[in-house]
Amino acid sequence: MIDYRGKTALVTGGASGIGRALGQALATRGATVILADVNEAMLQQTVAEIGGTCHAVTCDLADPESPARLIEDCQARAGRLDLVCSNAGIGRRGRLMKEMLLEDSKRLFEVNVFAGLRITQAYVALLQRTGQRGRLMLTASENSLSIPNAVKNGRLGLYAATKHSLLILGEWMRNELAEEPIDLHMLMPGAVYTPLIARGLPNPALAPPELNLIMPERCAEIALQAMDLGLFYVPTQAHLLDDMQPRLQGVEASLKALGLRT
Repeated sequence: MIDYRGKTALVTGGASGIGRALGQALATRGATVILADVNEAMLQQTVAEIGGTCHAVTCDLADPESPARLIEDCQARAGRLDLVCSNAGIGRRGRLMKEMLLEDSKRLFEVNVFAGLRITQAYVALLQRTGQRGRLMLTASENSLSIPNAVKNGRLGLYAATKHSLLILGEWMRNELAEEPIDLHMLMPGAVYTPLIARGLPNPALAPPELNLIMPERCAEIALQAMDLGLFYVPTQAHLLDDMQPRLQGVEASLKALGLRT
């Protein structure tokens, strides 16, 4: 089990949902926690509720300069940065064939994809410069792996594209960073009761069973357990594997039809 006492963790998207739960769980295990979010009022409330050695940094990760500045600010504040949870993300629903995708999607890709890459670049550069060893968790999604059965009519194609992009970037980064002083993890939550879901589902007890909804605290518990175990892939519900099967079976069927596999 990782000992977080005397260590500093940064969690983006930390004002609510999974980010808030990660911050609370890390603080409980002894870390100094820095929560970053664009929503200053909610962020300050969350930091006050967690208390102890929890601090707030307001930033907008859609700004291309913000990720590197955030990493340097945290290092300057704490003198060390042992864990970064690049968790900030935004959602979007819309039919792919009917939406004005280009303009509407810029912020979505900046926050969900490029902020994670920029945070990784800045954090690795910091670790190389200081000689520290660090740990990074990127929050992807069940949508990184498949079209989840429970939300297949949810018009999440563009959002899913960002999360799929983040996963493949993480897999490539794992290869590139194999010799660097960093441990990398990909958190892939299924349905978690965050404010995004709560807007359409005020009572989590009324969630349809096929959603397999979990609370943010359970997601954070799984995430910390996976880091303790050194896991790269961090799924939070068993149905993620089941939802992947149509793609795998489809590829296998095509290989057989083409005579490339018996």
